[in-house]
Amino acid sequence: MIYSVTLQAAGLLTGAALLVVHFMALWHAAESKRWLKRFPRSRAMGTLLIALAAIWSFLLIWGMDLGEFARLRNVMLVAIVAGAVLAWKYVEEFLAVRAIGMLALLAAEPLLEAAFMRHETTRILLVLLAYVWIINGLFWVGMPWLLRDQIAWLTAEAPRYRAAAWTGLLYSVALIVCALFLWK
Repeated sequence: MIYSVTLQAAGLLTGAALLVVHFMALWHAAESKRWLKRFPRSRAMGTLLIALAAIWSFLLIWGMDLGEFARLRNVMLVAIVAGAVLAWKYVEEFLAVRAIGMLALLAAEPLLEAAFMRHETTRILLVLLAYVWIINGLFWVGMPWLLRDQIAWLTAEAPRYRAAAWTGLLYSVALIVCALFLWK
């Protein structure tokens, strides 16, 4: 196990984060739509997110048991830093999207690990979210224009945007309820 996160803690943290994001998307819909449309090409967000992904990856490799690859730890650490700097410098196109894809891939693992070998059927809520993040993360890193297109589709019609925000809000409430009452 890489992370020592309980199912309850993972559910509460994830549910609370999703609750805040989706509440803000509903409460400040116009500003949220404008921000979402600017996000894929935002150099500032790209810089912040690629730095977060690099730091997370660096700390993960630093503290992880690499088994027979332990002798390559320093090479991997240098590669993470070099890759992040080079991506920041030369991958200006959709850097924020690629970085959010990397973070989605990194964030899915603690959720899957928390749900691993648990008997509660409701843990599927967390596992489903993790796999959605994995699939989207892979596409966003490899084909970042897809997030731009997804955002354009989502924000094109107000009812569609509200339905997505309400769905996310209800999903986050379900995660929090399960974490508080079912996942001990």
